[in-house]
Amino acid sequence: MFAPDDLTSDGFLGGRLTVLQPRRGYRAATDPVLLAAAVPASAGQSVLELGCGAGVASLCLAARVPGLRLAGLELQPAYAALARENAAMNGVALEVVEGDLSAMPAALRQSFDHVIANPPYYPAGGGTGAADPGRERAMREETPLATWIEAAVRRLAPRGVLSLIFGADRLPDALAALDGRMGSSVLLPLQPREGRPAKRVILQSRKGGRAPFRLLPPFVLHEGAQHDGDRESFSPAAAHILRNGGEFPFRLI
Repeated sequence: MFAPDDLTSDGFLGGRLTVLQPRRGYRAATDPVLLAAAVPASAGQSVLELGCGAGVASLCLAARVPGLRLAGLELQPAYAALARENAAMNGVALEVVEGDLSAMPAALRQSFDHVIANPPYYPAGGGTGAADPGRERAMREETPLATWIEAAVRRLAPRGVLSLIFGADRLPDALAALDGRMGSSVLLPLQPREGRPAKRVILQSRKGGRAPFRLLPPFVLHEGAQHDGDRESFSPAAAHILRNGGEFPFRLI
């Protein structure tokens, strides 16, 4: 487990949430906040987050949509404990279960209206590994992306929605993993600035959906052609999500 001196206390959603994170381990940035803003959940529904880490995505979703039944699955015990502490500290009822999504714990073998995930960004092998083993495990794929998606699909109720955020280079793998059980898929490219290639994407798909695949216009995260010193350059729409806890200005699915 993390010692108190190894943690920082960080604000999310303009200070609406206070989250403990490891100084040198995996630290949430914008991805889980953007993921939470895309989930079309409503009060009374159930949500499972695969690989919940310190719980940021689930907590951001709870701040936007009260009355959800939230559960998280986390492989690393120290992060699972941190997610429980963060949930309690923010007054959110989040059930966190330790375990491997490729061998789903019995406590989570039930149906959910939504499954969300921010899978590891880097593929297995190659590159320079992170010095911190917890960060390395969170950022580099050990379990194939197809296994993440299969685990999610199995947990979805009929008409349930899968929401994923991941690197744009993994899109072919993600689409290949969506089989005939899923449909009505929608893809949102996340563009760092106008004229720049999208580095992240949000993919949503509905279990039993039959509508055609839709590719949405890119969502631009930053204004200006390049970073301008210390000035925050988020676009107004991105700032509404990241600072105010808002949702995307359009419904993905």
